[in-house]
Amino acid sequence: MTSMRKPLLGSVAMALALSAGAAGAETIRFWTTEEQPERLARQESMAQEFGEASGHTVEVIPVTESELGTRATAAYAAGDLPDVIYHPLALALPWAEAGILDPDAATDVIDALGPDTFASGALEMARFDEGSWASVPADGWTQMIVYRADLFEEAGLEPPTSYAAVETALEALHNPPEMYGFVAATKVDEAFMSQVLEHVFLANGVSPVGPDGFTPLDEAATTEVLEFYKAIAEASPPGDLYWDQSRTLYFSGNAAMIIWSPFILDELAGLRDSAPPTITDDPTSSELASKTGIVTNFAGPSNPDGAAWASINMFGITGDAQTDAAIEFVTYSMGEGYVDTLSIAPEGKFPIRRGDGDDAEAFVNAWSELPVGVDRKAPLSDLYPQEMIDEIVAGLDVAQRWGADDGQLALASKMISSQALNRVVREYIDGEIDASAAVEQLNSELGAIQ
Repeated sequence: MTSMRKPLLGSVAMALALSAGAAGAETIRFWTTEEQPERLARQESMAQEFGEASGHTVEVIPVTESELGTRATAAYAAGDLPDVIYHPLALALPWAEAGILDPDAATDVIDALGPDTFASGALEMARFDEGSWASVPADGWTQMIVYRADLFEEAGLEPPTSYAAVETALEALHNPPEMYGFVAATKVDEAFMSQVLEHVFLANGVSPVGPDGFTPLDEAATTEVLEFYKAIAEASPPGDLYWDQSRTLYFSGNAAMIIWSPFILDELAGLRDSAPPTITDDPTSSELASKTGIVTNFAGPSNPDGAAWASINMFGITGDAQTDAAIEFVTYSMGEGYVDTLSIAPEGKFPIRRGDGDDAEAFVNAWSELPVGVDRKAPLSDLYPQEMIDEIVAGLDVAQRWGADDGQLALASKMISSQALNRVVREYIDGEIDASAAVEQLNSELGAIQ
């Protein structure tokens, strides 16, 4: 659906000038899933600053993310949608196809700000049709392999950027119980295992969905995934493992590699009392952070370019919106107010826009100086070297999710939620079935999901 409405904003300068005179002062409603009190207060402050600059009024309305789909559907049916919704990637295309979102309005914002200023991977996942986007990618984070860079350097190992590099590191570093080579996710009923598995499958270019829906898994490439996952599971402690054990063992100095979200970054540096590193006697020490490296773009043997699993959040302008005022608000939130948008939770809001027309790295540099932490605060740039900051942000350029490029994210989400992947992979790593039987069972179960 190519936009037929002429863009309201013809340039970045015009977009950020926020001239409300043409549209008149409006009151718009903004639904946000960032409902924690401190984050909500930041958004209300931003809305006030925007109002002072534009003349518009923004009502900030918190909505629990698990209720977002139901509430939006009901509001759409009643003709009572808000003007702007901050929402996860999974809802963008279904909502645009249903008429809940206005792709023309989102496209106007992106065109005004400059598509080349957005991380290409994140922008591609928002694609609605040729030349248009369902929603405006706002921020996101990429899942990471977190590893002991100091031990890798001592052993002369390359960073764990590929299956092969991880397996080489396992041979050198796995020495239980003092040091486990990895802590793989093996607890079948945890969403964490689903998330980690999708990351590992994406790394090898394997997906159960394509443009027409379910696509049978390639046996050879899927077998490579299964064999790799079995290798990291065998280098893990026994039992049903999920995010808790992986963080605990890494924090105690008993794990060489784990897969985690960036929300671990402030904890690694001793800034959160509820989850301190225990590798030293000082829970506030940043020693473990100084010994840690991360990898976002991870590659398997059948996909040497690799991939980064990403969680993306977006600003959606609805079909019921006061469109011009909503465009101004989203443009402000992604432009003049973008650093404030990221400051709501910097450790989990990586900048999807690196910079603007004046400075290509302006937002990345400003984001790296934002304080993170709970009980103590410090900017990421004080805690981690520049090359690590660059790696964190670069993941969004190669960000992927099953089905996102094919318009099948909803189907892929159903497959993941079924936990069939978790169950079958666990049966394989426990030796109950071989790789061929695992691929056959996955194709049977995933193919039956509509």
